[in-house]
Amino acid sequence: MKFFGFRGGVHPPENKIQTEHLPIEKLESPNEIFVPLLQHIGAPLNPIVNVGDRVLKGQKIADAEGLAVPVHAPVSGTVTKIENHVYPLSGKVMTIFIENDKKEEWAELTKIANWETADKKELLDIIREKGIVGIGGATFPTHVKLNPPPNTKLDSLILNGAECEPYLNSDNRLMLENPSSIIEGIKIIKKILNVPDVYVGIEDNKPEAIESMRKAAEGTGINIVPLKTKYPQGGEKQLIKSILDRQVPSGQLPSAVGVVVQNTGTAAAIYEAVVNGKPLIEKVVTVTGKAIKNPKNLKVAIGTPFSYILDHCGINRDEMERLVMGGPMMGLAQMTEEATVVKGTSGLLALTNEEMRPYKTKACISCSKCVSACPMGLAPLMFDRLAAAKEYEAMAGHNLMDCIECGSCAYVCPANRPLAEAIKTGKAKLRAKKK
Repeated sequence: MKFFGFRGGVHPPENKIQTEHLPIEKLESPNEIFVPLLQHIGAPLNPIVNVGDRVLKGQKIADAEGLAVPVHAPVSGTVTKIENHVYPLSGKVMTIFIENDKKEEWAELTKIANWETADKKELLDIIREKGIVGIGGATFPTHVKLNPPPNTKLDSLILNGAECEPYLNSDNRLMLENPSSIIEGIKIIKKILNVPDVYVGIEDNKPEAIESMRKAAEGTGINIVPLKTKYPQGGEKQLIKSILDRQVPSGQLPSAVGVVVQNTGTAAAIYEAVVNGKPLIEKVVTVTGKAIKNPKNLKVAIGTPFSYILDHCGINRDEMERLVMGGPMMGLAQMTEEATVVKGTSGLLALTNEEMRPYKTKACISCSKCVSACPMGLAPLMFDRLAAAKEYEAMAGHNLMDCIECGSCAYVCPANRPLAEAIKTGKAKLRAKKK
């Protein structure tokens, strides 16, 4: 099929070769697990277990009403504490501490006997009950995303297999090693949405994954679409433009142009939830960076401390200049290794000074490179100037909330202006004022 492409974007060094050919390894769970009670966009959860309780692997341990999905025990063991603990997305949140008994005793798992004959509500209910969120990083509750308003007209489902962030290979390895789980998950999503057309977008720097997915999709009507390697190809609106040549209007969701976008890893998680009854209690995480002696793709229990993972991969802490959760473009720098893996964790990067970009900020020279690079057609240099003047309302007037925070503007800026930082600050100020 024809490739349309999107405006802007950048071509940072891919740095995927370190882990792209390394199979996923299962990491033994640590002696203690820390499960944060906020791992989705929405309301914080309330614990439904108490200190001293014994929990089983896969048992629901916290839930809430409203926009929320529960979390489950990633291991069997004893609840030792419920208190605030460091959180990888900033600050601290209420966390359930579990002492791992290493017995791996599972709770009784509920599942749907035959999803093909199940109705939409049954499928959405079990997806919520198993704690499924968008695990590409956004962590929006999946059962909500798959249940748009009744008057929404949808015709297409797009699966994001682009994995455009440098360094990361978790989705790539999943597409290579277990493509059937993704395809089965896609079938379930297609039934829920009742859409005729399905596309899986994969960047063309992953030829083996493209071939693997094509073989798994034979006879299903699912289209595997090779995409040009360009960051941020994996953005929802960029995928829609590249595959379908549709432009999502400012301030609106993909459903406005008849599309729902999901991550390939989320599709696999839906399959595990619906068919096997497994809740979302583990993630595939790429661990790499020049301060890591043995880069790996690891399947780890949610709640595993970063320090435990880094030690397993041979961390050289003297060389590590910065620890990042996620990719180098949109990932979050970590203040401590005691933060833990959450549902949106896709990578851990232990970066050296050599890998870090020198950050001596200079005055903006109005070169407009940031404008050319912006995939959303915005003017990042204006956001920088307005944020410096604390004119946050004016930032909103320049469509600030359309920014996907991809970091392309900061990447190309010859003056090293803190453009992404200015944008995030502006958004935070506007949200606070709205509240």
